[in-house]
Amino acid sequence: NFSSIRTVRKSFLFHCSFFGLSLFFKVAAPMAGDIPGKLTDSDSAGQTGTIGLLKTLNRDELLEVLSQGFCQHCEALLEERIHQLLNKRGSESTVTSDITLISNPVTGKQLARTPPPPPPAANSDILLNDGLGGSGSTSSDNGLSEEQKEHIRFSQVVRKKDFVHMEKINGKSMNVLKGLELHTKVFNAEEQKKIIECVYNLQCMGQKGQLRERTYSEPRKWMRGKGRVTIQFGCCYNYAVDKIGNPPGILREEEVDPLPPLFKQMIKRMVRWHVLPTMCVPNSCIVNIYNEGDCIPPHIDHHDFLRPFCTVSFLTQCNILFGSSLKIVSPGEFSGPVSIPLPVGSVLILNGNGADIAKHCVPAVPGKRYPIFIFSD
Repeated sequence: NFSSIRTVRKSFLFHCSFFGLSLFFKVAAPMAGDIPGKLTDSDSAGQTGTIGLLKTLNRDELLEVLSQGFCQHCEALLEERIHQLLNKRGSESTVTSDITLISNPVTGKQLARTPPPPPPAANSDILLNDGLGGSGSTSSDNGLSEEQKEHIRFSQVVRKKDFVHMEKINGKSMNVLKGLELHTKVFNAEEQKKIIECVYNLQCMGQKGQLRERTYSEPRKWMRGKGRVTIQFGCCYNYAVDKIGNPPGILREEEVDPLPPLFKQMIKRMVRWHVLPTMCVPNSCIVNIYNEGDCIPPHIDHHDFLRPFCTVSFLTQCNILFGSSLKIVSPGEFSGPVSIPLPVGSVLILNGNGADIAKHCVPAVPGKRYPIFIFSD
């Protein structure tokens, strides 16, 4: 068997860029079964080459073969296909183990371990008593408990974590999107409306001078896409060298207004629903107010922003471009190898290569947009 394993691994690694990954999934099914023993001779009859050799191995021997490593390109593809398989498995299941970890924001109790009966009304209309959607019963509640409502809403979140785009970085092939995550359906239409109204009211307060000086900024527009309004909470970020010589970055000595209660509830939900990690709970945010035609040029976010950080999209869907080399085509227009749509109510997590290797930019937006950049300092 050990001779067979060495032969398989040598052949497998040599040919992995052509067909190795598909072989993994052809033999993965027996590994997931209750009886992981070897395939019978009749099962492998007629099979030749690497496929035939793999099918003669038992579960432990197969794991030993696969644990020896792959080239970077195939490792990224393998990871992507595993995520696809797990996502498919999760979509076919009525309940996931993660759901048992959610706590009721009111009682602190864990959610029920069994799924609630599906209500006849549209589940996306369900509002939670967590400070974002209001309190009391609505027509879409159908008599469900708070635990059941949150269970349903949590299960509706769509999570994509398998972004892959390979580029040569310092002579090595690298997945420059590793670390990106897109979570959609985190905030429904009624919750988005409440958050948008909050942003509008904050902008009015800033225009009236009711916020601290460094909290609200509304620069003069001097060219297409430049001069968007920003409202900062928690800490003060300096976008460029200011009039007294402070460099770009977080200014620890400057004070801005604290996070509004509604934004704190947004963060609590994202942590509770495993969108944000519990070990790095954000304490600051920047509200960006885009008008039609506004944009963000190619950049990598300052490392004063602890990784991971995220952006939550409201009001208008737009695309964000990623790549190690993004081109400026004209004012407000950019080109890049990867374009990711950002639906309203979605959360984009930036971490790893997706935050530190790939640049990103937002071309001129088609309409008014309120993205909220949430981070820890």
